[in-house]
Amino acid sequence: MAGEGGRSGSDAFGSGDPDLAAASISPMHMVAGYEAGAFPMDSDDDGPVGWYTTDPRCVIRVDDARIPRTVARMLRRRGYEVRVDTAFSEVLDACGGDREGVWLTPRLMRGYEALFDLGIAHSVEAWDGDRLVGGLFGVAMGRFITAESMFHRAPDGGNAAIAGLIHIARTNDFALIDVQMQSPHVMRFGATTMDADQFAVALSEALAG
Repeated sequence: MAGEGGRSGSDAFGSGDPDLAAASISPMHMVAGYEAGAFPMDSDDDGPVGWYTTDPRCVIRVDDARIPRTVARMLRRRGYEVRVDTAFSEVLDACGGDREGVWLTPRLMRGYEALFDLGIAHSVEAWDGDRLVGGLFGVAMGRFITAESMFHRAPDGGNAAIAGLIHIARTNDFALIDVQMQSPHVMRFGATTMDADQFAVALSEALAG
């Protein structure tokens, strides 16, 4: 997962799958949406996938990211291995679950799969031997990376994925991790909030590289 995060610029992609294009989640739509500071959330209806923003926006500036001592200690004890992009589809399935009405629907998963094929979407995975115990996925463009959704199947599996994402962001010169909405959990890892104007500036700078 290099700092370039794949190609940036919505004009770099064709419309691709017509079903994804009709749902506003073709690679072209997805890249343009993220470049505009929005993120997709689907529903059960048949219309286009909705694109949303939040104000304030919750982000982790990579320079300010931290791993809580208790989390670092537990991760050392558990010995999970962090891998990147070895089980993207499985991470998507685990984040989507089998609940009706969840935002990550099968067609939106297809949209992220298309971005993965282009090197734009990525998964960060926590493994205990050959068992996937936690993970998250997001998109990477320029020096901007997102954490769209996370899951865990074992204690600290999700924490291992977040810690892995922070390490990857640091070593690959990313500047901004978008976690979208504030929660006590992400605040422990150095997250902060920005108003819409501040986020627009930070996003523009990160996309510029």
